[in-house]
Amino acid sequence: DRQTLVAVLQFLRRSNLRESEEILRREARLLGDDLGGNVATVATSSPGVAAVAAVPPGKGEARGDCGVGPSGREPREVESLCAARSPAGSPLCWDTVGGAVVVEDQPDVSAVLSAYNQQGDPTLYEEYYSGLKHFIECSLDCHRAELSQLFYPLFVHMYLELVYNQHESEAKSFFERFHGDQECYYQDDLRVLSSLTKKEHMKGNETMLDFRTSKFVLRISRDSYQLLKRHLQEKQNNQIWNIVQEHLYIDIFDGMPRSKQQIDAMVGSLAGEAKREANKAKVFFGLLKEPEFDVPLDDEDEEGENEEGKPKKKKPKKDNVGSKSKKQDPNAPPQNRIPLPELKDSDKLDKVMNMKEAARRVRLGPECLPSICFYTFLNAYQGLTAVDITDDSSMIVGGFADSTVRVWSVTPKKLRSVKTAADLSLIDKESDDVLERIMDEKTASELKILYGHSGPVYGTSFSPDRNYLLSCSEDGTVRLWSLQTFTCLVGYKGHNYPVWDTQFSPYGYYFVSGGHDRVARLWATDHYQPLRIFAGHLADVTCTRFHPNSNYIATGSADRTIRLWDVLNGNCVRIFTGHKGPIHSLAFSPNGRFLATGATDGRVLLWDIGHGLMVGELKGHTDTIYALRFSRDGEILASGSMDNTVRLWDAVKAFEDLETDDFTTATGHINLPENSQDLLLGTYMTKSTPVVHLHFTRRNLLLAAGAYSSQ
Repeated sequence: DRQTLVAVLQFLRRSNLRESEEILRREARLLGDDLGGNVATVATSSPGVAAVAAVPPGKGEARGDCGVGPSGREPREVESLCAARSPAGSPLCWDTVGGAVVVEDQPDVSAVLSAYNQQGDPTLYEEYYSGLKHFIECSLDCHRAELSQLFYPLFVHMYLELVYNQHESEAKSFFERFHGDQECYYQDDLRVLSSLTKKEHMKGNETMLDFRTSKFVLRISRDSYQLLKRHLQEKQNNQIWNIVQEHLYIDIFDGMPRSKQQIDAMVGSLAGEAKREANKAKVFFGLLKEPEFDVPLDDEDEEGENEEGKPKKKKPKKDNVGSKSKKQDPNAPPQNRIPLPELKDSDKLDKVMNMKEAARRVRLGPECLPSICFYTFLNAYQGLTAVDITDDSSMIVGGFADSTVRVWSVTPKKLRSVKTAADLSLIDKESDDVLERIMDEKTASELKILYGHSGPVYGTSFSPDRNYLLSCSEDGTVRLWSLQTFTCLVGYKGHNYPVWDTQFSPYGYYFVSGGHDRVARLWATDHYQPLRIFAGHLADVTCTRFHPNSNYIATGSADRTIRLWDVLNGNCVRIFTGHKGPIHSLAFSPNGRFLATGATDGRVLLWDIGHGLMVGELKGHTDTIYALRFSRDGEILASGSMDNTVRLWDAVKAFEDLETDDFTTATGHINLPENSQDLLLGTYMTKSTPVVHLHFTRRNLLLAAGAYSSQ
């Protein structure tokens, strides 16, 4: 009977008769199949005996806490330790269990912490850890780099386990002995960890709870994983194996192990790497087709003469502006995938102006770099916290720490408000210059100050039609201002904490905000409540950007990851890891295919959105990168940093000859060329002004902005 079978297996294991045990186990599994499916785990009362769960591959259901499984719902072969254990905790059998893993909901704090309620001997933790460390350091070079990824998550969980079980002196000794071995980019996290010395400290600590609830992801080749498994099995090192099972997600791939450089490029985020599954969804990164419309040509265009003095050829009165737009991009989303606002007449006129400017646009490249015009904010006393410039480069806005929003005109045309209602009623509405007449000349000035926020203003964004302005603040609100009346129209309340960034969609109407509450929200200007809430980051959402086709939103976070969200359904469709510090700037290439990201680590990383891969790394800045912008045709990427420089990079060269074969996509093995110096086209120093914003005009002049810093 089954209990006897279990006892015999136990005996064979203790007597070290591996082959006999293996044969018997195989037969037991056949027996299970003959009985028609899964044999459930049998609870036994006899001491020292545990039951074997004989589950045929592909039929069982591996629970979230049993082994290392994908969090998707498709069944997939998962390497896992068989759930059967003797009370002493010695593993009974290794097995491959197929099945779907149940995604755990966010549990409450006490449930989260109770997972650390282990009965391991606290004095042996250092021995366990140093034993594993010795094993990894003595393994072959090809495996050492991969297995070294285990050091940090195991260190954190073992330390937290000691603290939770109130072994404070052992925890302190463990921390002091091993914290120096961790990678330099985890130093900030370790600083937080070192302050958790008592069980009570753990309850309110968000970083700790995140670490516990989100499994730390490691990407390891099957060979390295088997090596680790064999070592832990032989040493019967259950304390470490329990942590691997409970708290880590091991994404196993077939093929060559990755090199130290390949691993270093991808790791460093709060929760390890992204699972490969996370970047498999289809993303429509192409651009939407421009709408077609007819516009009458200006008189001067019609009758004017060209440079040689010859009269221009007669043109028809109507010119179909949109007709030159190419066929639908195969990678573009369906035109009506998300509802976009209809074009108003003023938008059409603006598009015509845009096209005329584009015809005079300078073609940039390594031989033809843009001129840079720098707007320096003087006497801001470190108080400038946000900048934006309108698409037509006519206005610039600054958000300040004194809670004001200040709008300047940067053309000779002054800013004017609309007349009062009484004065408007006197105007002849049929006159040709009605749009001029409604403006009140008495209010004309170069600067308008908008009051309303009750805390520093961290983000500002002009609407594409220049009628509205968004600002977000430490006070938890996003405000919409009219640029006709220079008054606040709406205050959007949804975030409970400071809002770090906000941005209008390229089509207007929608906007996104991200804040300290770790979520980004999608809004429409005419709704008080958010339309979508994008939750998933493990720390503050520090910057937000719309994709040029408005169907996706990128968010950068202090958890050192970038996520791409689908506006239609709110799903996260890409997770990019590789930065070693909080992300502070994002920029999509004009064709929608690529994303550039900048962070406190001074690196600009380049991503291929379609394949979900890192394709480049630009090194050169020595401080946080707060501004990134592609030129209008995408030939040049400009980056601005706290190191007081603007750098120009050759974007065409950075993205050409990309290796995105099936193998790279499947395994995530990336080989980044060390070519930052070849791609750097120029470095431009300011006297003492950190660069907080960059903007290419419609003719490809580069505008930069920042506040003069006297230090």
